[in-house]
Amino acid sequence: MGDWVFVCTTAQLLPGEMTVAWDGDTAIVVFNHDGSFHALEDRCSHEDYELSTGSFDPATGSIECVLHGARFDVHDGRALCAPAYEPATPFPVRVDEAGIWTRDDRK
Repeated sequence: MGDWVFVCTTAQLLPGEMTVAWDGDTAIVVFNHDGSFHALEDRCSHEDYELSTGSFDPATGSIECVLHGARFDVHDGRALCAPAYEPATPFPVRVDEAGIWTRDDRK
């Protein structure tokens, strides 16, 4: 498993916001969904496009890829509609007194 990568403090990522962190060459988009933090690879499984350029909908806990409209659940990465059928890769998140951390467990 990879090392934990610092994302930001909890005060820097408010409910309904998202930010991008890097674990080596892997971009990871981190979401604050109602005070709960989640992370996905910043890559749409349909067209290999950055999810972070899309719209995060805090009401549904989903992100929509700006390229073709594929939506993903921010909690587990599952594809919610076509044209995506494969999930976005989820990553673990850890929160402590220093802030929010994530890592790419595929390494």
